[in-house]
Amino acid sequence: MRHAILALALLSAPALAQVSRFEMEAPRPAFAGAVFGERGGYELLRGQATIALDPADARNAGIADIALAPRNAAGRVEAVADVLILRPADPARANGTLLVEPPNRGRAIIGQLLNDTTAARTGRFDEATDAGNGWMMRQGYTLAWIGWQGDPTPGQGLRVRVPAVPGVTGEVRDEFVFDNNVSPAAGQLTYNVADPASLRVTMRARSEATRQEVPGLSLAFTAPDRVMITRPAGSDPGAIFEVTYTARDPGLMGMGLAAFRDVSAALRHGEGAGNPQSGRASARAISLGVSQSGRFLRDALYLGFNEDTAGRAVFDGIFPHIPGSRRTYLNARWAQPGRNPSDHTDRLYPADQFPFTYADTTDPLTNRTDGLLRRCLASRTCPRVMQTDSEFEYFGARGSLTVTDARGGHVELPAGVRAYMMAGHPHYAAAEAWAARNAVCANTLNPLQAGAPMRALMLAMEAWIREGVEPPPSRTPNVAAGTLVPAGPLGRLMNVAAHGPGAVPGPTLASAFPALPGLALPTSITPAPLLDTAESPPRVTGAYPILLPRLDADGNALAGIRLPVLEAPRATYTGFNPRGAGYGLGALCTNIGSALPFAATRAERMANHDPRPSIEERWPGDSYVAAVRDSAAGLVAARLLLAEDAAAMVAAARANTLARLR
Repeated sequence: MRHAILALALLSAPALAQVSRFEMEAPRPAFAGAVFGERGGYELLRGQATIALDPADARNAGIADIALAPRNAAGRVEAVADVLILRPADPARANGTLLVEPPNRGRAIIGQLLNDTTAARTGRFDEATDAGNGWMMRQGYTLAWIGWQGDPTPGQGLRVRVPAVPGVTGEVRDEFVFDNNVSPAAGQLTYNVADPASLRVTMRARSEATRQEVPGLSLAFTAPDRVMITRPAGSDPGAIFEVTYTARDPGLMGMGLAAFRDVSAALRHGEGAGNPQSGRASARAISLGVSQSGRFLRDALYLGFNEDTAGRAVFDGIFPHIPGSRRTYLNARWAQPGRNPSDHTDRLYPADQFPFTYADTTDPLTNRTDGLLRRCLASRTCPRVMQTDSEFEYFGARGSLTVTDARGGHVELPAGVRAYMMAGHPHYAAAEAWAARNAVCANTLNPLQAGAPMRALMLAMEAWIREGVEPPPSRTPNVAAGTLVPAGPLGRLMNVAAHGPGAVPGPTLASAFPALPGLALPTSITPAPLLDTAESPPRVTGAYPILLPRLDADGNALAGIRLPVLEAPRATYTGFNPRGAGYGLGALCTNIGSALPFAATRAERMANHDPRPSIEERWPGDSYVAAVRDSAAGLVAARLLLAEDAAAMVAAARANTLARLR
């Protein structure tokens, strides 16, 4: 049952004229009334915001197809965004910072990152346990989530409802990888089918393989935007199925950028009658986006959407987390913002085209010069930027192009930008993750979670904005330091782990690693193609170089933020994990890393021909606890770890040592 409507009113302030109204439920207590120290209790508000864009405004004119969109009586183009607000119940106890997350596929997930909320409770706010460790609440943030994804497949929860351009048709393709044997399998198309006779389906085992129409493969049209795919008997569960069709009525997906901009600005300044933040204006605003929504933040910055309609910066700081060098396939006709180009899936969707880095560079394939900051520099609305990536992004999301030019040369990031790589980390893991196995990936899954360093970096961002205190220097592999090394087609690497930086390039990824028994290696990494999107599927007309982190003798990355788990290692942690037999063998498991423990004893190591010293040899007595303590203390001094997280790591190391000695 919905609560009473809190507000349904026009916003009269000229600066916010493109947010026409909020419709919000009355606030209710969050987390079963839990109290977070001096910040007190929190309350939750849910509702919607309607934006009405002036197509003639230069800040809106770049939205794809806005000139063709239906308009209201005032000549404006409307969209409706879902809004969720979590804030201190007592406004006087807020810390003055509005922290906004662009939802990831409709989900509010930063609690899983900053609060260590369990995966099962992510996006929930009813029980005390939904707050996880309560870190964001203990800091006093006002939190908001604003729907931006307008296609029919944003997952769950928060989205934006955008208008469609009537009467327009065009060819669209959707890819499906089911990773199971269910047949027939349901497929949700991105757009409505204009002509069912246009539907076609092909399959292939790997992204680079030839598309085929094979006996036993068929397609049934079940709804305007749904199909059922019948697969040939015995086909690979990880096969790629591509459906092409003539679609109709493309939605204005790019309006999600304006919805996020305008509603964020309205909430930050609390201006206008009916605004749920009226009387609660925030002194600062930061946006943290995770994965898909981190890519969205890079896109919003590049396309000029950090400037609101009054010419002000919307956010003082942005945190694109784990985007790699990608953006989104959002501001285009027939956009598919849910697509995530990877090694095995969605390779040819244009979510990753030049420019890749924040500084201006020149693309040698097109002779264009551009950078992600170009528009905000012109309007003087650039936020401070901290981009944080996992090691996976260097294998699966072209992460090196964030810190190199398009030729693979070293790039100095602009003064207002920092970049950090979480060494040894997979794309994403929940706080409760453990080194498990699954049916698809060949290696044990990497469980490392980035919450601890992200909490420290969030406070560093606050100090940067509030007081002008410079944050920790960037910590990523880089060409100048020799910690970012060449990779050629299909993952060719310098053989630096075994033989040093002067080694001859080897033919496969295997040349970069010591011979570690039990570690399967991928046969390819995600490429960075230049696409000709005038063709369908897009034609590859060139490729940009991908570089990968240099490794130590254990197979762990040398550069980046190396937590005690790498500085005092008991295992090898990689940013990659290949698909196993039957699931596209050798291709990357999207977003997954590997974990390979050290042998417990020298005898076990020798029996397995493992070149890595065993735990028994490496950590006699209590030396492991001392090494963890020293590593954590160094990270605290560098402002890359908070004292409370360092203490927890030392306590865990002590518990591990005691368990081994029993």
